[in-house]
Amino acid sequence: MFSVFGSIRKAALGGLARAAAALAAASWLAACDPAAVGGGGPAIEPGAPVQVALLVPRSSGIGGDDILSRDLENAARLAIADLQGVRIDLRVYDSGGSPQQAAAAATTAVNDGARIILGPLRADAANAAGLAVASRNVNVLSFSNNADIAGGNVYVLGTTFQTVADRLVSYAASRGKGRIYAVYEQTAAGEVGRRAIEQAIARSNASLAGLQSYPFSQAGVTAAVPAIVSGVRGSGAQTLFLTAGSVDSLPLLAQLLPGAGLAPGSVQWMGLTRWDIPPATLALPGIQGGWFALPDPGPSQAFRARYRAAYAADPNPVAGLAYDGIAAIGALVRSGRPDALSSSALTQSSGFVGVNGIFRFRSDGTSERALAVAEVRNNQVVVIDPAPRRFGGAGF
Repeated sequence: MFSVFGSIRKAALGGLARAAAALAAASWLAACDPAAVGGGGPAIEPGAPVQVALLVPRSSGIGGDDILSRDLENAARLAIADLQGVRIDLRVYDSGGSPQQAAAAATTAVNDGARIILGPLRADAANAAGLAVASRNVNVLSFSNNADIAGGNVYVLGTTFQTVADRLVSYAASRGKGRIYAVYEQTAAGEVGRRAIEQAIARSNASLAGLQSYPFSQAGVTAAVPAIVSGVRGSGAQTLFLTAGSVDSLPLLAQLLPGAGLAPGSVQWMGLTRWDIPPATLALPGIQGGWFALPDPGPSQAFRARYRAAYAADPNPVAGLAYDGIAAIGALVRSGRPDALSSSALTQSSGFVGVNGIFRFRSDGTSERALAVAEVRNNQVVVIDPAPRRFGGAGF
């Protein structure tokens, strides 16, 4: 779910695959000013139903948002049905297609009695919603994966670039492939990806062999290929780390780099995005043997099967975040504590179990998720290092 989204998608490369855009919901946008106040959390009445607001972009006007909104609500209701001894009063609000609409929806939800907000989807909407209710002491669990909006009363449920970079860099170093050359696009998302890779390298046993950026256009990618090949060869890099996604420049890079002599067999390829979404991405010749990170396949597959049985359709990959959010809320409410939805409770070190594996919130509002490392073999996904089942073990 790490494709480049929102306004960035408007500059999509001519001739590259775009079919995955509707599948990978637009949760990442350029940085906003994070809500820096509030975040304590309102008191709840133990044993009584807890009102939870779900903010979804049903009327945004962006293609696929109405279907995604439905999937998020369906997943949240599946999670509620799984709760034992916890009563959740879920109320759904339309966050629309602008930060102003999201702020208004959040305000209405809290006026209606919401004790916590699940959503909205996009970073700018989540930032606005958090600011709107910060003074009301209500926390926001956004579906965004943009760490720049996290903080105060805003938490991000999405898998951040930093979580992925940490996992892959650590794994590469453990396999003797820790000399890493990073290639990133000249976009806001590309810059965030670059920083995540550099930070992951700085706190691991890996080293940075070099950096290369390229303009976000077909001509820009083509022109940058010789410099990328030269940089990788000249630096003695063992691993090529790409920030590109399947809906932007990855297909072109996977075609041009092997043709220029940088085949996967000559250097380990590694991706910051999901290389299995859409599934057609797995057929790209250039990524065969490449590594990427993904949620624990076991729980993820079980969730998809259960969703399909309940609703006769496959869920959007982002829908599992709504289940995870309700699962976390339910686990906290089950404690019977009046302060169950406070910031200190949300950031408990033991974390939570969801359909994407274990996860926990950090005090800075970002999330940490257990991820598996997968390799592309013969157009298939093969897990080569399972997702950790507890925090503090291997893989963290």
